[in-house]
Amino acid sequence: MTDLYPVRRALLSVSDKTGLTDLAKALSDRGVELLSTGGSAKAIRDAGIAVRDVSDVTGFPEMMDGRVKTLHPMVHGGLLALRDNDAHVAAMEEHGIGGIDLLVVNLYPFEAALARGADYDEMIENIDIGGPAMIRAAAKNHAFVTTVVDVEDYAPLLAELDENDGQTSYRFRQRLAQIAYARTGAYDAAVSTWMAGAIGEDTPRRRVFAGTLAQGLRYGENPHQKAAFYVDGSERPGIARAEQLQGKELSYNNINDTDAAFELVSEFLPKDGPAVAIIKHANPCGVARGATILEAYQKAFDCDRTSAFGGIVALNSKLDVATAEAISEIFTEVVIAPAADDAAKEIFARKKNLRLLVTPGLANTAEAGLSYRQVSGGLLVQDKDNGQMDLDDLKVVTKKAPTDAQMRDLLFAWKVAKHVKSNAIVYVKDGATVGVGAGQMSRVDSALIAAKKAERMADSLGLPQPLTIGSAVASDAFFPFADGLLEAAAAGATCVIQPGGSMRDDEVIKAADEAGLAMVLTGMRHFRH
Repeated sequence: MTDLYPVRRALLSVSDKTGLTDLAKALSDRGVELLSTGGSAKAIRDAGIAVRDVSDVTGFPEMMDGRVKTLHPMVHGGLLALRDNDAHVAAMEEHGIGGIDLLVVNLYPFEAALARGADYDEMIENIDIGGPAMIRAAAKNHAFVTTVVDVEDYAPLLAELDENDGQTSYRFRQRLAQIAYARTGAYDAAVSTWMAGAIGEDTPRRRVFAGTLAQGLRYGENPHQKAAFYVDGSERPGIARAEQLQGKELSYNNINDTDAAFELVSEFLPKDGPAVAIIKHANPCGVARGATILEAYQKAFDCDRTSAFGGIVALNSKLDVATAEAISEIFTEVVIAPAADDAAKEIFARKKNLRLLVTPGLANTAEAGLSYRQVSGGLLVQDKDNGQMDLDDLKVVTKKAPTDAQMRDLLFAWKVAKHVKSNAIVYVKDGATVGVGAGQMSRVDSALIAAKKAERMADSLGLPQPLTIGSAVASDAFFPFADGLLEAAAAGATCVIQPGGSMRDDEVIKAADEAGLAMVLTGMRHFRH
């Protein structure tokens, strides 16, 4: 095997015709014989470029609605034959098989059909058979054959041919072979994942995950860790589909925290009023609604101004100039919103390191999906926590029932608690968090920490008392004992929302009654680890 191998004959068969005729002309101009199929051959021929139909090579017409056209020894022999193997060369000569030195294939648009909600029969028809078979064959024989599966590799291919006098290097063919196998793997992953859902197979024997590189990262959570960001091709608005309008390149931690912020703020629909979430290390340090987006930001910021420094700010509606000015007063890593007006962009332009991202709407937090977590030797896979709670779902279990205003704050606190690391305690007053206790091993400690933060903020803001006085409190899981509940009462909470389900629920309810609290149960837990 030599390092350089010439490209004399190429087979081009693509679903995405982007750049096809330019590539075909460039190859033809370099003396490469072109073979093609169906619509690809027509496009090349219509451009005035000489091309030979694969059916002329195989001696068989395309048949069965195009299902069978390249599955033939004249094609696969030309792709798989080892040019330095005498027996292979003899077989080629005996059967009149010509070598194929370059394969350019992209696959039926299965993922696009999935994204537009195609029905079962259409999805089946969009499963490519011949394409993956040729790609795998060509990539296996990368000692001699160059395989191109992405439009973005057309230009590098031509540059490689020009640099090497019509030849490609072994290293180049290796790299494209790896890309090719990753493409067929991702394609099969999309098919198998779709089919599992289509037939109601919740726990398939094998589950495959795939992604496309969106961005190489300087490092991971820490500088000694290598990292990259891959996207899965889904249409869900969020960090993967956001457009960065300005600022430094996003880091691993920026992406992780921005995702957490945007998923949280998406819980609050714009029709219900402006809302803002401020995130630090994937936990909210302030969340609020307001009459304006500025008021929502100020209320969220006042929950924990210390932690908001260097944080991520997510908005559920357009960023305006007044809010941009307020955010600019402290160091902020990232701002993400569905839109931003021009004046707000001009304000942020003065902060060259601040990243501003806009998204195509908010995420649907009720949408079904899967979440994954790696463990040693495997993956944990579960449904996304898309649990929603309305007034009708709540059960009042205390003698005192919450007022309408308290119920609004309880539901607000519950939405926030869903996005706080367990054990989570969230105090809310007048549509704003006033204390957040996150990630503690003891629910009592989370209640104490959140209350202590509220006390410090009251001192900082010059308030006569902490805003936890008269607040609603949410717990992401049940109170196993009454002590956590009583700590919340001691902090000034007057009403509680929690899942219930403890073997000591009666004891906790009795303690709530004795403390004069109103309490509702959700029957749903929101652990987050």
